Amino acid sequence: MPIKRECGYTECPVEAALDLIGGKWKPMIVALLLDRTLRFNELQRRLTGVTHRVLTAQLRDLEECAIVRREVFPEVPSRVQYSLTELGLTLRPLLGELRRWGEEYALALKNADALTSSTRDGARPSRHPPAVAPGRAPLASLGGTSG
Repeated sequence: MPIKRECGYTECPVEAALDLIGGKWKPMIVALLLDRTLRFNELQRRLTGVTHRVLTAQLRDLEECAIVRREVFPEVPSRVQYSLTELGLTLRPLLGELRRWGEEYALALKNADALTSSTRDGARPSRHPPAVAPGRAPLASLGGTSG
């Protein structure tokens, strides 16, 4: 299925990919739809904090990009279900890696930042995680090169 939306990024594939699936809600929507078809209200319940308007816009955008399929059933009241297209299912390995990275690094960094923020007397919490999570090696040492 061809992508309906124009993508003007010929130089940077990462920028092009993030334009299609980036943002706060799109990756979460895709992750929820990886395992099963969901109705709008189910998606909204699982995405804590998303508004009806924003979820509608994000689903429409993903539908325009041929990542999400919207199926309307001719019933009263109408029933609409969302699922991933073949293109959307190709994001499974990417989201799996993102999840693993989040479990290994992002949660540790976020938790370490919360601990250091709560121990400072009256100091404003940092919006940036510390350079190294407690118990973790610096990222530079993970590359396998010595020098």
